[in-house]
Amino acid sequence: MAPASFTLRRIAVSAFGPSLLFGLGEGAILPVIPLTARDLGASVPTAALIVTLIGAGSLVSNIPASLITMHRGERWAIVAAAVWCALAMALCAWTNHLGVFAIGSFMIGMSQAVFSLARQSYLTEAVPVAYRARALSTLGGMMRIGMFIGPFIAAAAIHAYGLGGAYGVGIAALAVAAIVAARIPDLETDAGEEGDTAAAQRAAAAAPTLLSTLRDHRHIFVTLGIGVMLVSAVRATRQAVIPLWADHLALVPSVASLIYGLAGGIDMLVFYPAGKVMDQKGRRWVAVPSMVIMGTALLLTPLTHGAWTLLLAAMAIGFGNGIGSGMVMTIGADHSPRIGRAHFLGVWRLMSDIGSSCGPALLSFLAATLTLGAGVAVTGLIGFAAAGQLAYWIPRAEGRAPQLP
Repeated sequence: MAPASFTLRRIAVSAFGPSLLFGLGEGAILPVIPLTARDLGASVPTAALIVTLIGAGSLVSNIPASLITMHRGERWAIVAAAVWCALAMALCAWTNHLGVFAIGSFMIGMSQAVFSLARQSYLTEAVPVAYRARALSTLGGMMRIGMFIGPFIAAAAIHAYGLGGAYGVGIAALAVAAIVAARIPDLETDAGEEGDTAAAQRAAAAAPTLLSTLRDHRHIFVTLGIGVMLVSAVRATRQAVIPLWADHLALVPSVASLIYGLAGGIDMLVFYPAGKVMDQKGRRWVAVPSMVIMGTALLLTPLTHGAWTLLLAAMAIGFGNGIGSGMVMTIGADHSPRIGRAHFLGVWRLMSDIGSSCGPALLSFLAATLTLGAGVAVTGLIGFAAAGQLAYWIPRAEGRAPQLP
């Protein structure tokens, strides 16, 4: 597919529609997961633990997700993930047993891993390199938009039908996502004049294993991969920083929610322009400023003393995170090999998820042993460390790595 004849509009519905719907479905049910756990008799710590099972399910499923994608193909992996997530939500909605509910929550995390890896792998193959950052930024942006509007739709359903209404919204969104994903066009192969049989034989002979992928790309994983872990730690921690600091300032919950929502709105508005800059100027032009802005805003957050100053810091955090939409996926796609791409992206997502898990844990530890302000400030410093790591290791020639064989 030549860049001159390619437009994102051509693949908009089939490529981005499932992500919007998947995000909507998850956004609808995530706020009610702890509430449902409490209704089933869980204590507050147990309810929080059940929420973490979603992240745990994603973390341990990244490598299996790469195997599923390689053996079943991107399109059917996306469909299977949507169906699996819908089944998990149905299990959560209709069980009266806390243990079964916990299993359903873990299954939701599993589906996240498969869906995210398969959609990234598909767009990496389907979109020309010249449009890659815009495509993956839009992919991340659609997920965020879905996560943003999902709770509002769920709120109306909860008002009418109780907590089960939120799961109904999620199941419906994922069912539609599976139908749309099933209509995604198959990827074109590069068999060319040699024929499909010869191409299949070459691919089988050259097919890498997970261990060979780790060995062959270890330099990328210990350089840019570390940077991605730092980025993910900062991003995951920011979601806790704003409500926790609002509580520290004794702001009423409605004001804290408004600040969080406005920051999320800024986050959603800038994903496409940032992707265009990455495509035209290079990845470093967005990746480094994203982390510098977030790091600076987080360092300033402990200095805020009221709603307005916290709002300014939160919106700066949202802007920095928003311009980095799709950044991790794009950098991973740039360095992923054509043969064995799913293995590479599985490890890449595993490193990202490790960072996402460690960031909030570090904030919790520092808040308990020092102060909340110290924990937030250290998170800001991690943002600067991520900026330095990315600035040094992202290739300077056009900001991206050449496509590997």
